[in-house]
Amino acid sequence: MGASLQDISRRITSTKKTRQITSAMQMVSTSKLSQIQRQGGQYHVYADRLHDVVAHLAEAHITNVAGTLLEQRPVKKIGFLLITSDRGLVGGYNSILLKELLARIEEHQLLKEQVVILAIGGNGADFMKKLGYNIAYEYRGVSDMPTFEEVRDIVKAVTSMYDNEVFDELTVIYNHFVSRISNEFRAEKMLPVSTGSFEKKTDSGLHADYEMEPSVESILAVVLPQYAESLVYGAILDAKTAEHAASSNAMRSATDNAKDVIDRLGLQYNRARQSAITTEITEITGGMAALE
Repeated sequence: MGASLQDISRRITSTKKTRQITSAMQMVSTSKLSQIQRQGGQYHVYADRLHDVVAHLAEAHITNVAGTLLEQRPVKKIGFLLITSDRGLVGGYNSILLKELLARIEEHQLLKEQVVILAIGGNGADFMKKLGYNIAYEYRGVSDMPTFEEVRDIVKAVTSMYDNEVFDELTVIYNHFVSRISNEFRAEKMLPVSTGSFEKKTDSGLHADYEMEPSVESILAVVLPQYAESLVYGAILDAKTAEHAASSNAMRSATDNAKDVIDRLGLQYNRARQSAITTEITEITGGMAALE
């Protein structure tokens, strides 16, 4: 019985240490979440201005311009920009993304030869590799507070592959941050850039007319890559925000579970101790009765 008490005591001590670690990790994730939410607010100001520029181009009926990110071409291969985390301890954050991606591939009846994976985050890259999919691009180690400089390298690689027809259409797969306790799956088409959602018409049916100088192509060559950067950066920033929230929730649940385990072990320890004491009293009483 003494060994059993010692074993329970060791488990209680070990679980208390685990609770301290998960509690500290929860505080760190919560702090990162607050920081990235402030960063996201600043980014949206820039994104809204750039959105307005593209909206004006859409009003001028600038669509499907050859040699730009607007160019529409027959879709032979579809690229998926998959944004997952590099680490675990984030609950179901990654599993939801991977499940939805596979469901989308199956829904469109795509063969593995028709799918090109661009993976941001180690979890997604490793999982899709095991399934035998083509990983055309892989980026690990996105910082907890992503910068625009990181995204520029990613966008340069993505747009280069699109220009070289590695894929003909690109969809971004990520988790959208809804609140501190929830996020939702998002799948958004990024390339070719579609201006359809930006079209604006007045009640009279008239459209704005713009004169482009030096040329439409020159303007698009500058604006569209910046717009693509904003789309990717926005998705990564959103995904990282959701990741920090998921990590905070997972660590809070782990801390709560550790507390429950400690309570149960404490009850078990007290019962075992009481049983040991009762046994000792019984043995002492029996010994005294034998002496009489």
